[in-house]
Amino acid sequence: MSASSPINQSVPNYTQQLQYLMEQVDVSSFRQLSRVSGVSERQLKRLRQGQVSQMRVETLLKLSDILGISVDQLLTLFSAESISPITPPRDRTSPSLDLRAPESLDNLKHEYQRLQQQLAEQRQTLLQEFQQSSVQVLESWLLQWPTAAYAITQNDQLPAIRLLPLIKPVEQLLQQWGIEAIASVGDELAYDPQWHQLMSGTVQPGDLVRVRYVGYRQGDKLLYRAKVSPLPNRSYR
Repeated sequence: MSASSPINQSVPNYTQQLQYLMEQVDVSSFRQLSRVSGVSERQLKRLRQGQVSQMRVETLLKLSDILGISVDQLLTLFSAESISPITPPRDRTSPSLDLRAPESLDNLKHEYQRLQQQLAEQRQTLLQEFQQSSVQVLESWLLQWPTAAYAITQNDQLPAIRLLPLIKPVEQLLQQWGIEAIASVGDELAYDPQWHQLMSGTVQPGDLVRVRYVGYRQGDKLLYRAKVSPLPNRSYR
């Protein structure tokens, strides 16, 4: 372990605690820790001085990842309010850490938890945006293919019928994304303007219509309305 930078004796000194944690992950110097974690040596000095509550959550996340302990443990071990030196355990693979959390660090812990929640929400948002952009690329195929497939199934002599099984992987992917068709081509059902787009004529909600082109939804979100046409003199009402 390289020599540590001098620290003012009037402030808490957590150098020994940090060096012990570094030894557990084979980091031999503060310079190396700075390099592998992406945290400046100035920030490491603040940590050794017990100023952990003044450090950014992103910085603590980087250090906790490299040192192999949770952010909560990091907050506790390097808090100026509660100095508790580490007693090296006999088994180096299972360090014994004092996990008492000072109340003054509650706000920082809440910020850490909020950041974790925010990151999870951002991941979900990015996934949904990717799915929606992919659907837009496939829009023409999604709307036209089911009608073409329906026509093919009505005449099994057509050579194109052999193509139908090749589309299964795409259909399975849409299912995994929670995207489902609104009815099937040829279905006769009650007209619902929320989910159906009338191609011609006039009908009232509840009148019987036939699906010409399928629509799509993702959960409760409408992506495309199913295109329908009226059936004369027939109604569910």
